[in-house]
Amino acid sequence: MKQSLLFILLLLLFSRALFAQIAVNTDGSQPDNSAILDVKSFEKGVLVPRMTLDQISMIPNPVDGLIVYCTTDHKFYAYTGTTYTWRDLMFGSNNIAPVLCGSPFIDNRDGKLYHTVQIGNNCWMKENLNVGERIDGTVSQTNNNIIEKYCYADVENNCTTYGGLYTWNEMMQYSITEGVQGICPTGWHVSTFDEWWYLNIYLGGDLKELGTVHWASPNTGATNSSGFTALPSGNMSTGPTLFTDFWISHGSGTDAYYRELYYNTATLISGAGTTSIPMSVRCVRN
Repeated sequence: MKQSLLFILLLLLFSRALFAQIAVNTDGSQPDNSAILDVKSFEKGVLVPRMTLDQISMIPNPVDGLIVYCTTDHKFYAYTGTTYTWRDLMFGSNNIAPVLCGSPFIDNRDGKLYHTVQIGNNCWMKENLNVGERIDGTVSQTNNNIIEKYCYADVENNCTTYGGLYTWNEMMQYSITEGVQGICPTGWHVSTFDEWWYLNIYLGGDLKELGTVHWASPNTGATNSSGFTALPSGNMSTGPTLFTDFWISHGSGTDAYYRELYYNTATLISGAGTTSIPMSVRCVRN
């Protein structure tokens, strides 16, 4: 009987050890919740966990400074809490996309912060993309290896609030492949026809920011329960407050599809038009 009890106790202790977090240190501190092993030392190193890129991106709530080795590209990555990204330690520039949708991330091309929202199966940016060098509305966006954007009235602050305006070809970076990265950050792509279709079906058109701070009154049907937070960016000829147009990466290079929202209806309107018209861009995570 005593041997059976001892065996049970040892089994329980061993089972607990299998799932326990471990701290190796001299100050008696507990391991962080995001780490199975939390080592503090000024004399020795550790052989860190080795994972694929997909496995790294699924680590929940990583702590600032968590380090892993990526077997996909054979690089070390550390989580940087101030930028909400996994940063490549070998080259110091490559980022893995946000860990969990709903977390903000910083576009390392220009340091701009974007928030994210999970809607159905897709992770969307909550803000319109605002990347690139502003050029005047009288100048054409061209294929010159520089991302170029328009701001209403040629005022940068309008891009800060409503995002940049891009012709379809500039957005696509002169590709016609639907779902291409285009001008989106690494790990993201220009939204597709199916993703907008799913968005409309899933939400029933509930996309606009609540209230009339940005939208003109009455901003019909706006609740923003989805968190998509569409703003009335307008275009180069009509200023913000009345409507917004979003390009879709489904087109020919001459004509393409877009989606449109107005201040006086909750309906997401479908349209198609010439690719030379500047519109807003939303990116979706790969």
